[in-house]
Amino acid sequence: MKLNLKIVSTAALCALLAGCSTVSNTAQRIWPFGNDDNDRQAVASDGERVSILQFEDSVEVSSELAGRAFNLPTPRAVTAWPEPGGTAENSIEHAQAGEQFRIAWRHDIGEGSGRTTQVTSPIVASDGRLYVLDGHNQVSAVDAASGRTVWRYTVTNSERDRGGLLSFGRTGGQNQGFGGGLAVGGDRVFVTSGLRVVTALNAATGDVIWTSEVESPIHSAPTVAGNRVYAVDIDNQIIAFDVTTGNQNWSYQAIAEPARILRASSPAVSGEVVIAPFSSGELVALRTSNGQMLWQQVLSRTNRTNALSELRDITGRPVVYQGSVYAGSHSGLFAAMDLRSGTPRWQLPIATLNAPWPAGDVVYVVSKAGEVITINRANGQVYWIYDLNEGRQRQEGGVLGMFDRTVRPIWSGPLLATNRLVLVSSEGEAVALNARTGAEEASLNLGGAAYIAPIAYNGMIYVLTDEGQLIAIQ
Repeated sequence: MKLNLKIVSTAALCALLAGCSTVSNTAQRIWPFGNDDNDRQAVASDGERVSILQFEDSVEVSSELAGRAFNLPTPRAVTAWPEPGGTAENSIEHAQAGEQFRIAWRHDIGEGSGRTTQVTSPIVASDGRLYVLDGHNQVSAVDAASGRTVWRYTVTNSERDRGGLLSFGRTGGQNQGFGGGLAVGGDRVFVTSGLRVVTALNAATGDVIWTSEVESPIHSAPTVAGNRVYAVDIDNQIIAFDVTTGNQNWSYQAIAEPARILRASSPAVSGEVVIAPFSSGELVALRTSNGQMLWQQVLSRTNRTNALSELRDITGRPVVYQGSVYAGSHSGLFAAMDLRSGTPRWQLPIATLNAPWPAGDVVYVVSKAGEVITINRANGQVYWIYDLNEGRQRQEGGVLGMFDRTVRPIWSGPLLATNRLVLVSSEGEAVALNARTGAEEASLNLGGAAYIAPIAYNGMIYVLTDEGQLIAIQ
């Protein structure tokens, strides 16, 4: 079954919403994640009021900023992308990559997403290699220039899962733990997994250095900084592991919230502070040395017209940039906060599934409805909004022209590369927008749905599709 949006859900939520734990193409008729007929379809113009959350507050283009230029940093070569967000702060200002916007090669990396498998891990890259995780817990090291496989390793946990525990349900079935992610630190690749293990591999050979068992599955990717690896499990606990031994140094328990969206978010680390996102909508700053809480914010809003707004998950990685933390939640709050105190600098009613992208004077964020919003970092005012789904929606299903539904793509990104914003979609399209104006400049057919944001490395852009195909764009 091809998934357009994946959700891990509690039994109570499943019973409430048709007994499902995932949202498929069919289920989207009932669970409108940006694909309902009430979504806004017009592109924002100067001074137009733009609805981001239906029936609630809206975001509007500032009449003072509309048409005004803003500063972007110069594109620079990215020679390493070792973390899911590029760096420990999840911040890469402006990459020089993908100038021709043409596919160079494709390479199958293993199992794609299906009924019991999910491709969720962002690509990481270091020392001429890409590291990817397929839907069946297989790690592959791939030559970044050619796509050739260098080594492979399959994550297992025979002791924990001998009884056939499902990573999201803990009952019944075969060993089908899914999710997790990768990060590179020094000469090691760190792997988190739904199989309740964290593993350190030799980056050159794929040999196991250590394995650490945990109590709960980890569906998110890790972050490596200093001598620790940080990962958040499905019970909303962040754990710090020693990079050398795999021993658990400390842990912090947030509010348990099993209902979540299956996306590989990761903590951000800046100096002695780690910023952890949780499915409860909590964003918590902790000391890297001992896990002591420094501050906490809850990025949560209630939308009574849509039960799914109660999913407060912070699915996009929080980003630290020039003393501020940028993060948004599924329930409809996007905020800029002071790194030291957590005090909000400004907030906007934007529901998002993606990590924001701050650069220069602005921060880019993609709303759940598929709108690219360009925000002034200093005051939260909006320069422009571009609706990616304008002209891309289609009608599907129905009988004799009745009871059909409007399907709109789900977008992942952006990546700021060579003065363009690159995004990929559930409909198998990659697009490049002018980073200053939002005008669409180019598009590519990926040949398969993509739910993971692209990365930039050594002048190329890399995309991993839901079918488990790695694509290089030159």
